Amino acid sequence: MTRPKILLLGPIDHAHREWEVLSELGELIEPQSRGREGFIKECQDGKLDGVVAAYRTFHSISITGRFDADLIEHLPKSWKYLAHCGAGYDQIDPEACSKRDPPLLVSNVPTAPDDATADTAMFLMLGALRNFNVSMHALRRKEWKGKPAPALGHDPQGKVLGILGMGGIGRNMAKKAAAFGMTTIYHNRRKLDDDKAGGAEYVEFEDLLKRADVLSLNLPLNPKTRHIISKGEFKMMKPSCVIVNTARGAVIDEAALVEALDEGLIAGAGLDVFEEEPKIHPGMVENEKVMLLPHMGTWTLETQYKMEVWVIDNIRSALTDGKLMSGIPEQESIA
Repeated sequence: MTRPKILLLGPIDHAHREWEVLSELGELIEPQSRGREGFIKECQDGKLDGVVAAYRTFHSISITGRFDADLIEHLPKSWKYLAHCGAGYDQIDPEACSKRDPPLLVSNVPTAPDDATADTAMFLMLGALRNFNVSMHALRRKEWKGKPAPALGHDPQGKVLGILGMGGIGRNMAKKAAAFGMTTIYHNRRKLDDDKAGGAEYVEFEDLLKRADVLSLNLPLNPKTRHIISKGEFKMMKPSCVIVNTARGAVIDEAALVEALDEGLIAGAGLDVFEEEPKIHPGMVENEKVMLLPHMGTWTLETQYKMEVWVIDNIRSALTDGKLMSGIPEQESIA
């Protein structure tokens, strides 16, 4: 009987031993091509026939392009499972995967990144609240705090943290914010039960914008959430509000954010993600009220190892039990 093939899309950096152990369940292979056109040709030529499951990294988009309807129609029929190494999976079209016959079942890593990403959001929040970035730049120019010194910052104690998207990362951040004496309000697709909300207050979207001293974006990117924060939303916020984004860049209209900062509609921002990474809007680079990180939310050895092992466990579960361990919510009815 022919052994199933397990395809690696993108490198494994830490969980090498765990990946090699998967060879007990199937043949471990990699594509030869390094671009979408070549990858599709490999599929058309039958070179990937027999692939049942694949491990996919965020950066493997350079190999395959987006997993959309055009790509999916070329995949071998043997391919049943796509295990993605990340919480967000906006590079994958769930609808196209579900419509395929047979469906391509997708999993993500829903909880392993929570601590590291929430830690990053807290760092950006504190830096933006306290106006640290202005003086950090001045210090490197040998100007001490700056000439003139920046406006006084604000303490987090007593402030309202508004979370848009109360998933695992949002709930983790709320717990950390409580240690700083903050109260949390949130808006979600649906209200959480009290235990899960952990004392955070559910509010409508407009109330979230109006009441938050810090607005943290922790929601997935999809057609409904793209530019969910734009000109109209900034006008509803407090002039003292700072916005933090560790989700996906395109949930904010970056041009509108630059305008909001220039016009004083909000006080500052802390960003780890951008609309066209690695390109960053020059208006944000030039504005020292903006804390910037180059997508480092999960940039820790411990978290990346946990994420890689999670993906491998998803593949193991699929091949041994016929079910992904953490399938995406959009496919609950067909998994």
